[in-house]
Amino acid sequence: MKLNKKQLYKWLKRIGFSILTLIVLFTCFYASIYFGLWGKIPSNEKIVGLKQSQATQILDANNDLIGKLYIYDRQSITFSDFPQHLLDALIATEDVRFYEHNGVDNKSLLRVFFKTILLSDESSGGGSTITLQLAKNLFGREHSGAIGTVVNKIKESIVAKRIESLYSKKEILTLYLNTVPFPDNTYGIESASEKFFNVHTKDLNVWQAATLVGTLKANHSYNPRLFPEKSKARRNLVIDQMVNYKYLSDTDAAINKSKDIVLDYQYYAPNQGLAPYFRAEIKKQLDAILKQKKFTKPDGEQYNIYHDGLKIYTTLDNTMQRYAEEAMREHMKELQHQFEVAYGKRAPWLKNKPAYLEAKKRLKKYRDLKAKGLSEKAIEDELKKTHKTELFSWDETIIKTISTLDSLEYYSKFLNAGFLSLDPKTGAIKSYVGGIDYRFFQYDHISQSKRQVGSTFKPFVYTAAIENGMSPCTYFPLKAVTYTDEKNWTPTNSSDIEDEENLNYSLEKSLSNSVNTIAVKVLDEVGIDEVIKQAHNMGIKSDIEAVPSIALGSANLSMIELARAYTTYVNDSKPVTPVFITRIEDKNGNVIASYEDINPKAVTEKAYSDDTRQVLLEFMKATVNDGTANRLRTKYNLQNAIAGKTGTTQDNKDGWFVGITPKLVTLTWVGNDNQQIGFSNTGIGQGANSALPIFAKYLQKLNRDSKYNAITKAQFEYPTEEVLMSLDCELTKTDGFFKRLFGSKKDTIQFKEEPKKGIFSWLKKKKKDKDEDENLEENDN
Repeated sequence: MKLNKKQLYKWLKRIGFSILTLIVLFTCFYASIYFGLWGKIPSNEKIVGLKQSQATQILDANNDLIGKLYIYDRQSITFSDFPQHLLDALIATEDVRFYEHNGVDNKSLLRVFFKTILLSDESSGGGSTITLQLAKNLFGREHSGAIGTVVNKIKESIVAKRIESLYSKKEILTLYLNTVPFPDNTYGIESASEKFFNVHTKDLNVWQAATLVGTLKANHSYNPRLFPEKSKARRNLVIDQMVNYKYLSDTDAAINKSKDIVLDYQYYAPNQGLAPYFRAEIKKQLDAILKQKKFTKPDGEQYNIYHDGLKIYTTLDNTMQRYAEEAMREHMKELQHQFEVAYGKRAPWLKNKPAYLEAKKRLKKYRDLKAKGLSEKAIEDELKKTHKTELFSWDETIIKTISTLDSLEYYSKFLNAGFLSLDPKTGAIKSYVGGIDYRFFQYDHISQSKRQVGSTFKPFVYTAAIENGMSPCTYFPLKAVTYTDEKNWTPTNSSDIEDEENLNYSLEKSLSNSVNTIAVKVLDEVGIDEVIKQAHNMGIKSDIEAVPSIALGSANLSMIELARAYTTYVNDSKPVTPVFITRIEDKNGNVIASYEDINPKAVTEKAYSDDTRQVLLEFMKATVNDGTANRLRTKYNLQNAIAGKTGTTQDNKDGWFVGITPKLVTLTWVGNDNQQIGFSNTGIGQGANSALPIFAKYLQKLNRDSKYNAITKAQFEYPTEEVLMSLDCELTKTDGFFKRLFGSKKDTIQFKEEPKKGIFSWLKKKKKDKDEDENLEENDN
């Protein structure tokens, strides 16, 4: 059927009117969006003053990233940090006409409009430019549905044009790559590079860059950690695009496509990755530091550790930390097996055993139900309800459907551990392991816990004795005595110590073999108050109860303060405060808080004399060479210069070892979090078996790494001739005939609170006069 001119004109008029109507409608629709009827559009001022949340970085002593604090895992870098092949991969894949348009690809926008509105084709695609994606990344979306998609696209096109008018192409690429989301809740190319490949962006190779660019299409679907094959196929498509647009040769493309995706994945979440207990402690300290007025922003506002992109420089050494964690895992897995086998069916964590029943009453859920007035049966029924949960295991994490009571029984059997290694000169913490697995045991046994320290307290008793004038060649009888004024308390020795009636040990032999009976006698001789005073001078902050049992380590102390006291033996007799943070910078590299701002001044006053230090160091070297820690030499074949002290508490509840080398002081503790549960026997529970091996394995790993030769091959100071002469005596002595015949046979005595007078006081005074004469002579010189 033919149309005449009149009809044709009529149809053309209708079409024209329809087109005009559409144009008017679209213009009105566009104007309604532009003027904010569909939500406010960011102004030029807001776009220019973009403030993006950035993660706070926690760096080790080598400036390597060990963790982050963030809501959005993002850290910014500059354009010069982007390798060219990264930019090429991005443009070839995401926006090949990036340098030609003004932020909007009009063809893509029209396609979305007509296909989505007129044809209801939800697969029409987005066709977004890099600038449009940046607009979306920066300001998000508010609407959904078909019309919402168009509204969002138009809003983003307006923002994109504004961005293009305010920023250069380089600046747009920098903004984009610093804000674009990558898999695993990671924002920005630098965070993604470090998380997936453990390299900085500038060090990404071609296939790594292509892998990360490939994930931009769908963060989850192309996550190389979860879906390596899909990610590889997408990476190869990106490389093909680089070839298509002449960014890469066929030969280079073939080489890079042949590579498997090998990740070096870094966990920066608070409960995963390297040094989680240390990072948790850093956060705690940051909260306290940044609340101080002197550390606020120039405008007086407080810094926000989750948003302001701070850099926290710490003392930790990431390699030493890794060795410490490996040593702990290797030993604790084996020790846990020994622990469970030794108890067998007699295990105290089994249901209906006293330790289990007491632990049940300490459960928060139990206390909450009890507070509601529920009967014991009703509480029991609630606690027996099952649920699916993830459980810790030394082999691999397991998922089980168990009740709260089952969970209590399961976790009550696990031994826990603490490990701290620091530089005794500076206090710099090099390794910090607060527990066996932060995901399941978040209680920090270094900074939060206080436990009885056992025989690791004995060196403080002997330090006080030597400092107060007692000769290293003073002998004490091994035999046990009963202290009648201390409720007939009779301290005894472990079964492997000879208990001959007339045998006497020197101080060196007594300490190196951790003889309980003599430690108490030395305390009796020196006086409790003198020993407590000496311990406090060495850096112990906790109150110490003035009772004779402190000679055997009944005091509850933290690992931090115990470490501080032991640093005196290799730090010129001065305690050093453990140091975590060396400085804090803002995101622009400006120092907010320096080392001096954060850390206390070094102690300048000696806790005791140089002679005392050298004597005690010789005593503790003997502990390693011939005493309770000699398995460091025999079993672990360690030839380093080492001094140390083992410790075991009553009923084998806690095992300790303090390892001293010239440039490291290292503490290890092992025990059950439920202090009602100890080891079943001393053979397993003694510090030499439960705690010492972690130190031994740690030092073995350091020995194998030549990077640490300066630490592992360091030697102790050589004692003075006077100190060597004072130590020149037999380690043991048997009473002579007349002493055996006429000596005291008393097995009961009263414990003295004050030091003995006579020769002891004279030696103390003589030593004090000698020190004063030396000081005067020094001043005269």
